[in-house]
Amino acid sequence: MSLALRFTRRFCMAHRLASGASAKCATPHGHNEQVSVELEPKAPATLDGAKNMVAEFAAAKRRWHRWIDERVDHALQLGAEDPFLAVVRERFPEWNVMVTPGDPTTELLAVLFMAKCQAFLDAEGLPLRCRRVTLQETPTNAVVFEGDPREALPTGLDGWWWRADESIA
Repeated sequence: MSLALRFTRRFCMAHRLASGASAKCATPHGHNEQVSVELEPKAPATLDGAKNMVAEFAAAKRRWHRWIDERVDHALQLGAEDPFLAVVRERFPEWNVMVTPGDPTTELLAVLFMAKCQAFLDAEGLPLRCRRVTLQETPTNAVVFEGDPREALPTGLDGWWWRADESIA
């Protein structure tokens, strides 16, 4: 039996890919994106005949949606080593900047978003695990990540994606 909860959120963002990207992607630019997360029970679960749910949708998505709406939406995404980051921090300290290990590609963000979603679920004590994250960058391009973020990321990375707080840097 496979039972999953899925919810989707839209957000706007800007980013720059500085590491060997084309001139088009090295220029700061934006996308209107959509992120879907799919959650499943951590342990086999059957419906109980009364409440008939693994977890309430409202509880499962509350922190995630707040984080997307208040922190991720309209954030500028930059790699930690991007020289543009220092300029932004110096000249525009009020900007909402998401800092990633390396270029903020859709592939990387799908992995980081899964780790962040799981941190929220664990902090809330919900009996769920994040099974899949789909990050749609354009109407025709999307990245789907399933698996353990620790296996997908370079070893030794520590950052906001592991913490159940509202951080993005």
